Amino acid sequence: MHRALTSAFAVALLAASGASAQTTLKMVPQADLRVLDSVYTTVTITNNYSRMVYDTLFGMSSKYEPKPQMVESYTASDDKLTWTFVLRPGLKFHDGSPVMSKDVVASFKRWQTRAVDGKVLMSRIAEFQTPNDRTFVFKLKQPYGMMLETLAGAANTFFILREKDAATDAFAEVKDSIGSGPFKFIREAWVPGAMVAFAKNADYVPRSEPPDGQSGGKVVKVDRVEWPYIPDTNTAVQALQRGEVDMVEVISHDMIPALSKDPNIQLHILDPIGFQATIRPNHLVPPFNNPKARQALFLIGEQTDYLTAMVGSDKQYQRVCFAPFICGSPGESNVGVDAIRQKNVARAKQLFAEAGYKGEPIVVMTPTDQFLIHTMTLVTAQLLREVGINVDLQAMDWGAVTQRRLNKNDPKTDRAGWHIAQTTWPGRIQSNPFTNLFASTSCDGRNSWGLPCDEAMEKLRLSYLEAPNADERKRIIDELQAKFLEVVPYVPIGQFTRPVAYRKELRGIVHPSWDVTLWNIEKVRN
Repeated sequence: MHRALTSAFAVALLAASGASAQTTLKMVPQADLRVLDSVYTTVTITNNYSRMVYDTLFGMSSKYEPKPQMVESYTASDDKLTWTFVLRPGLKFHDGSPVMSKDVVASFKRWQTRAVDGKVLMSRIAEFQTPNDRTFVFKLKQPYGMMLETLAGAANTFFILREKDAATDAFAEVKDSIGSGPFKFIREAWVPGAMVAFAKNADYVPRSEPPDGQSGGKVVKVDRVEWPYIPDTNTAVQALQRGEVDMVEVISHDMIPALSKDPNIQLHILDPIGFQATIRPNHLVPPFNNPKARQALFLIGEQTDYLTAMVGSDKQYQRVCFAPFICGSPGESNVGVDAIRQKNVARAKQLFAEAGYKGEPIVVMTPTDQFLIHTMTLVTAQLLREVGINVDLQAMDWGAVTQRRLNKNDPKTDRAGWHIAQTTWPGRIQSNPFTNLFASTSCDGRNSWGLPCDEAMEKLRLSYLEAPNADERKRIIDELQAKFLEVVPYVPIGQFTRPVAYRKELRGIVHPSWDVTLWNIEKVRN
């Protein structure tokens, strides 16, 4: 075992030893927690942390329907211009202060600054009202058909902060971690690179409904949750098999055959629609400020090159899909895909040349502690080299990638600049043009990193909100996909599913659910 891994895991186990008298659930997370603010960053690990510590007004069910969470009741006027919401009684932050309507409004104002769907809703709000501590009102200038989906975080989860925390600039990180959710963050146990820990929030009052996706009753059945960070997947799985941890959030697919034979381990796909793998070029710097260079990325290889490297040859875990709005969903379309189905090295070279590429280094960032993203980035680097691109592959951890990808500067003048970064997204988010954050091409510089800009495409994307029926939504999807393949905000390189691995002593894991939820789980010793 590598010395650094051994040291990190030893720290994690040492931190865990003080909780031996409690019921402690130990899950190896999919990344190291570096940032505690889900508005400041979109990385999954921060969102997962936030689901533990904070609560939401609504939650998305396993059928992708918004259900009340912190909200007790709501009404909409006949003209859909006045929405009135009432909070559940007894909601309290971890410092003991009550959750109030002013906290909701302040949290929304901060969140919408960087959430694409939040900005659209904000543009239609004429006035906020807080007639009492539990009631808040959104008065609109025009109807907004996705009100509940937006508040439920269909695209970018909307968590409720204390008013004073929500006063923090949206482009600065909130450092406190005082939410009203089912768990409390144990700051003194936080060892970046080694351990994150949470305690059960004894004051949390769950809803009475059974858990369903991210909605329903969040009943905590353990005293403490620990995330020992073990970046090496083999080491994490060995710890799982020895019973040193209870769950591993992300495993490499080559481990599935062996784990499936282990009588103590359960494998389960929580999200049947899976994930979309993507290439995100930096639209601000040459050559990818030219759409021809972005279009070339479709042609450098086959999706099976990526999927086989990422998840192996087992077809149950992979799906070739060129539709940016997800195959197997209402957003699936075949418009324009015939031109990009096949690898075409000659055409890719031609497009790079027409974009003005002349052999300068292309900086490709790869996170070595994220197996899937690292693997697909290595494939991209090799395929780019095969079409004559001078690849500068720069390895770093995932936390560094997520910070650096916010840099807007050209690598020619700034060593922290970049050209290509890759990531994965839940298919449920990507399937809807409105919630697909990577498809936003607003030119205000406030969309997702990489900052594509095409107002015509953005106008078409937002028109999806006005579609009166399924036929019109399908028409918009087809038209939008044709524009997408011209502008290329990002390049989809296939869909995949992945199982979570856990010991069979665990009961009550919520599924289907696109994220691992750690409420409702109990440890039952046989």
